[in-house]
Amino acid sequence: MIKFKRCEGNASLAVGDDKDKNLQKQKTLDNIIVKTETDANNTVTKVTIEKSKQESDTKQSVIPPKKKRLLIDFSASYTERNFITPMRAMTEYLLKQTDLETLPKVLRRSPYESEPPITVHYRKDVEAKAIEVWGSKESLDKELLRRELDRRRYEQDVFTVKRRLRNYRREMGHKRLKHGVEEMGLKTVSGRVVLTAIGINGCNFLFKLCAWLYTGSHSLFSECIHSLADTVNQLILAYGIHKSVQIADPDHPYGYTNMRYVSSLISGVGIFCVGCGLSFYHGAYFVLGGAVVSEGATLMVALSAIRKGAKEAHMSLYEYVMRSSDPSVNVVLFEDTAAVAGVVVAGTCMAIAQYTGSPLPDAIGCLLVGTLLGGVASFIILSNVGALVGRSIPQEQLDEINSVLERDFMIRAIHDVKGIDIGSNLIRYKAEVDFDGRALTRSYLEKHDLNVLLEDIKKIDTIDHVEAFLLKHGENIVDMLGGEIDRIELKLRVRINMD
Repeated sequence: MIKFKRCEGNASLAVGDDKDKNLQKQKTLDNIIVKTETDANNTVTKVTIEKSKQESDTKQSVIPPKKKRLLIDFSASYTERNFITPMRAMTEYLLKQTDLETLPKVLRRSPYESEPPITVHYRKDVEAKAIEVWGSKESLDKELLRRELDRRRYEQDVFTVKRRLRNYRREMGHKRLKHGVEEMGLKTVSGRVVLTAIGINGCNFLFKLCAWLYTGSHSLFSECIHSLADTVNQLILAYGIHKSVQIADPDHPYGYTNMRYVSSLISGVGIFCVGCGLSFYHGAYFVLGGAVVSEGATLMVALSAIRKGAKEAHMSLYEYVMRSSDPSVNVVLFEDTAAVAGVVVAGTCMAIAQYTGSPLPDAIGCLLVGTLLGGVASFIILSNVGALVGRSIPQEQLDEINSVLERDFMIRAIHDVKGIDIGSNLIRYKAEVDFDGRALTRSYLEKHDLNVLLEDIKKIDTIDHVEAFLLKHGENIVDMLGGEIDRIELKLRVRINMD
């Protein structure tokens, strides 16, 4: 006989002698099933102990059903979670400040550097409030149409104001404030060079006009028209300099810096069409001497300004001129160089013609002067076209910017780098940046108490809690990434200005 006993007060099971062969017995005790098998001699040959199926089913029924998660459809349009600023809410939905006070508010990182956080509302809340105030969407649309003219007063929302403040601070940055507030527009060195050229060429035009009226010479008339064309061209340059410092607006969000190149391009075309043609009629001893002195004075002023600009840019004089770093001064330099050289060539050829009595040297001199002005005009046109299309910055400067980025702790690598000179000492730089996610997350954790995070993790006991926890900190990390981008941009700007 074999006896099985369960301890701690539980029932016991005894298997005795049975006369039947291969008898199988089963007994259930406290949700435990005991099965025995005997042979012909009533000897137990097999014992099986199992848990009750009812208990197992009960435990399985306690497990909550798995929640089916919905996948995001990226092809659909989502606006429910979009944010909208108070100014846009009042402008586009015709709400008042008092209407927005009852709506939920969210603080978000400012899109502009060195600015405090901005307050925004959920777009769906604003739309619901607008329908509540105006009665229906149709009524709101009718009111918007009626206020179309008045609504233009509010086109400059808070983002535009902050953008203008940012542009103003950039223009008045530490480099421009190095010796106080630097003069802008026509008060700069380039502007003074162009104004000087306008004054001198204007005087030349008046002197040549008086000489032509006194003598009636056709050569003097052509020279008078030439000086007038030079004066008009430089007036165009002055307009370009004045326009280039105009603050950006909604129609031109990147400003008007390229107006300097546009005006220089127009001036080059004017030199080619007017100056080159009229130079075939260059002449008159009466004004050649004065023209050499006056044009030479303007040439010296332009050359001095270019030398100063090349020194500040750490470039050679030739490289500074060939890259057309200051297009307005370049036009004055080349135009006056051509004018001085033209006067010398014309005077020499006219002297030879006077000495020999042959008109051929005078004609050759006119052709030489016309060719000289045509070459100068072609160079001005080509250099300004290159700047307008987009010319890369020097490779040394591009490598330096790349090096600053690659040495940053948050950046693993940069790819597809482009840098172009957009004029007025401004650079547009673009790169695909591979951020270090672990470094970003570590920096985020350094700004938080890990003990508090640990307590929050211990409270997680459902899938919903996991999702809420990850969404909260995931959103904060993305906001932090935006702050890191602002920091890197500021570091680049300071480094470039220091150089």
